[in-house]
Amino acid sequence: MHNLLTVIINDEAVLEFDRSKPVPGHQRQYLDSMDAQMDQGIQLGSDFIKEPNPLQRSQFVANSLVNAVLKDEYSIAIAMCTYLAKRLPDLQQIKCKGNTDKDLSIELVFDRSFEQNQQEQTIQFYKPDNSSLN
Repeated sequence: MHNLLTVIINDEAVLEFDRSKPVPGHQRQYLDSMDAQMDQGIQLGSDFIKEPNPLQRSQFVANSLVNAVLKDEYSIAIAMCTYLAKRLPDLQQIKCKGNTDKDLSIELVFDRSFEQNQQEQTIQFYKPDNSSLN
């Protein structure tokens, strides 16, 4: 399990959740309440899903999280981030590109942390042309 879950919007880290810190009881109850509400079905895009599986729930919550950040509703964003961090212990990043509901793309990243992403910047080498050597 990875301790940090990072929310990245347009290549900028905007929110981090540290799994090593305990979640208070009232917040755990809120997460259970979210699950109970999603048991009634969720709207994903143009589809209503009557019995969402864990991945569909995660997509729904990630979408709600990103929309909350874009609207500066940070208490909602933190609740959504907590849900994803606790329900998906291997999730390391939520990467989002775009600015509005119409052009958002959200990716759940399980195989690399935000720090690893930053370290994987490629180095490019260029062969000088002969004229600059003389």
